[in-house]
Amino acid sequence: MVRKLHIAGNCRMCLVEVERAPKPVASCAWPVQAGMVVKTNSPLTHKAREGVMEFLLANHPLDCPICDQGGECDLQDQSMRYGADRGRFHEVGGKRAVEDKNIGPLIKTSMNRCIHCTRCVRFANDIAGAPELGTSGRGNDMQIGTYLEKNLDSELSANVIDLCPVGALTSKPYAFRARPWELKHTETIDVLDGLGSNIRVDSRGVEVMRVLPRLNDDVNEEWINDKTRFACDGLKTQRLTTPLIRRENKFLPATWEQALTEIGAAYRSLAPKANEFKVVAGHLIETESMVAMKDLANKLGSENLALDQPGGSQPIAHGVDLRSNYLFNSKIYGIEDTDAILLVGTNPRHEAAVLNARIRKQWLRSDLEIGLVGESFDSTFEFEHLGDNAAALKTALSGEFGKKLAAAKKPMIIVGSAVAEHPDAKNIFETIGSFVDRNAANFNTAEWQGYNILQRAARFGA
Repeated sequence: MVRKLHIAGNCRMCLVEVERAPKPVASCAWPVQAGMVVKTNSPLTHKAREGVMEFLLANHPLDCPICDQGGECDLQDQSMRYGADRGRFHEVGGKRAVEDKNIGPLIKTSMNRCIHCTRCVRFANDIAGAPELGTSGRGNDMQIGTYLEKNLDSELSANVIDLCPVGALTSKPYAFRARPWELKHTETIDVLDGLGSNIRVDSRGVEVMRVLPRLNDDVNEEWINDKTRFACDGLKTQRLTTPLIRRENKFLPATWEQALTEIGAAYRSLAPKANEFKVVAGHLIETESMVAMKDLANKLGSENLALDQPGGSQPIAHGVDLRSNYLFNSKIYGIEDTDAILLVGTNPRHEAAVLNARIRKQWLRSDLEIGLVGESFDSTFEFEHLGDNAAALKTALSGEFGKKLAAAKKPMIIVGSAVAEHPDAKNIFETIGSFVDRNAANFNTAEWQGYNILQRAARFGA
């Protein structure tokens, strides 16, 4: 059972004996009652699970030696305890065979291994909001797939790899590259957006093999977006690993000593004055390198430092404190308590897909009101489009949606960091700030901070 998904009770491997019940019941789907006596390891329970396992293995291929799920397969673990040493099914026509589906470049399918647990279907429908996976056929002819034979179109699609309890859905880029016991596990934080998703990096030697999510209910729950999962490919392909020096309109590889000598010679020949010398840092550079780079620039008489992204700061919107003007103050888990959200100049589905899933989760289970000021987008939840400029924002906050925010118990305004690059950024932030200050009783209390900036870069905290 996956606690973040709706219960289906399809696999039946959690059968337990309940006193006074006529037969074993699926514990994941059976409601708890007062005075209930549940036996999880009785002879009846064990016999029932052995029977279910026999049915699951009746059509399952003997692919364990070549299956990428080997070593971390739920079916392997269960069969070690409840599996028999031989099978009693001898179908004349052989085992069921299902054609593999092509659902994109990220997910490899081996549908002969599928046990029809429907975890992937429930994830696509409930969490990702992209109902593209489903079942067709009945009984022995049932298949999982996309109805229209197309690729999955979701920023969270590869989470079905982690959810699949067998090897039916595996990582296509990772196929046949390593076994789990060969890998070193390092727990860390994702830096490809401003969310700070908890991840685990699996490596072999100095090579990063794959990235997996870690459970953190306060941040990313147990999901990560596809960019986070597969960006490690960029460490090995189409990447500059040695310095290049231009010679006769060609870039030739060089050692670091040669490159630094070339830079020094160029600096001496150009002899820039003070701030004519500019240093540009990548937004993923670590603190130590940035300090060393700053010291070098200062040593050369320059204070002209910049990051490789435009914008980067926004006007002060309200006067609580400086940090609250660039943080996600309501906390990511606070989305599950809010009753009204105004999105300003942001597309959370692309900028923070895991946060977008949180908004969808709250929208599905409550009467959440969502408004958008900015460019409309293909969303996984319903929202009211209020316009796409500063004038529309003023109208929205002084109109019906502004009244909904003011009346909400825990309202949220989520401003995209790209708004700082808007020509009318000053007016936008002043409009939001004055509205927040007028409704401080709801937006700014000891228990709730409703003003939020959704950053795109990891150098700002979520």
